Amino acid sequence: MNNSQRKLKRRKSEYLVKGNKKELLVGSIIATFIATTPYLITLWEGVPGEIKTWDTFLFSYTTTYYYDIQTFVWTLINQLIPLMLLLVWVFTCRQWWYHVILVPIAMYVYEIITILNDDLDFSGDNLILYLLPVMAIIIPSIYLIRAKMFNKINDANKTLEELEEEFKIGGKGFWGKLSDYF
Repeated sequence: MNNSQRKLKRRKSEYLVKGNKKELLVGSIIATFIATTPYLITLWEGVPGEIKTWDTFLFSYTTTYYYDIQTFVWTLINQLIPLMLLLVWVFTCRQWWYHVILVPIAMYVYEIITILNDDLDFSGDNLILYLLPVMAIIIPSIYLIRAKMFNKINDANKTLEELEEEFKIGGKGFWGKLSDYF
């Protein structure tokens, strides 16, 4: 091995160590969040019950639709926690089908908006009408990607793992992945 090859190998190992530290930190934060979700879902127990107006030093909220503030917070948290877990999943998934996760994300966002809008009687009315544009884009996209994958399988005799590697989107940050959706 000559001198330039040794330098290249050393730089490559230094890069991998720096990259692994960043990935380890981000992975640890994500794992900690996921591990704390059973505790986060019980946050509603810390909210005072039997009152319609909750005054804190940050804000004041009055519920008109729900029986009390505790019921409102319980309903909201039961939509927020799965939404946050789905967001973690969509931004960390490296499979070719990860765009499909946008459908339940859109459902949870709609449900949260409905919860915050206290004047509605039911939180599931006409949900399909709001999800139709999202599904109209995602379902054909997934079908086309799947068709392209199976076309490559028949043409190139690649394994399914090799094709999934080919379709993975890696090395992008939060904004890069977000820009893929629009």
